[in-house]
Amino acid sequence: MRAVETSSAGETFELARNIGEKAFPGEVIGLTGDLGTGKTVFAKGIAAGLGITERVNSPTFTIMQQYDGGRLPLYHFDVYRIGDISEMDETGYEDYFYGKGVSIVEWAETIKEIMPEDTVWITIEKDLKNGTDHRRVSIEDEHTGN
Repeated sequence: MRAVETSSAGETFELARNIGEKAFPGEVIGLTGDLGTGKTVFAKGIAAGLGITERVNSPTFTIMQQYDGGRLPLYHFDVYRIGDISEMDETGYEDYFYGKGVSIVEWAETIKEIMPEDTVWITIEKDLKNGTDHRRVSIEDEHTGN
């Protein structure tokens, strides 16, 4: 696991953009963190790294939003409102997780039992002692053990 400190939403976005630039087909990224930590900012950065120029919003009420305008499709899930894991079957999530694009799942810890083994887990935490915009981003990449 590696941890990166950011001191602004812009820095968090740029960190995610770098990850998006290296993303590959079938990659699944699980985003975790409290409300307001920057999960959607992170998702927007990954989208930018994939070359997606359309506006990216958290799909809280639709559960999944697809973006096709980049070098790879982006499947952006927000599972905050999932009450029971069986609700994920209705989304057809497996087609996306094991498809040709990149999947980002906000609140991924709530569906951990169906997340792929090689999920890249990213946890974003506020670090208020260093300022309201300071974040600690922990990245655990299952394929490399980092």
